[in-house]
Amino acid sequence: MTTARIYQRPKNAMQSGRAYTDRWVLEFESSEAKRPDPLTGWAGSGDTREQVHLFFPSAEAAIAYAEKAGIAFTVVPAPERKLKLQAYADNFR
Repeated sequence: MTTARIYQRPKNAMQSGRAYTDRWVLEFESSEAKRPDPLTGWAGSGDTREQVHLFFPSAEAAIAYAEKAGIAFTVVPAPERKLKLQAYADNFR
């Protein structure tokens, strides 16, 4: 059975903006283990579904798609945003 994970991408530490952090992502879980390629040594598998990432405007839209397509899913809640309010003068204390 196909399983998927639905989550909202957080802003990484190297970004100052919040572009694409409001979208929800549905990505499929890998159904087979990765193994090293004997020629190159890179890890890979024959499962191509893990390369598919579907983007949705809301969690409800992603859940509706998964239910309509018969995909078992788990919803990972969005991480809580922590604001660190700081003045420029705080750098010199």
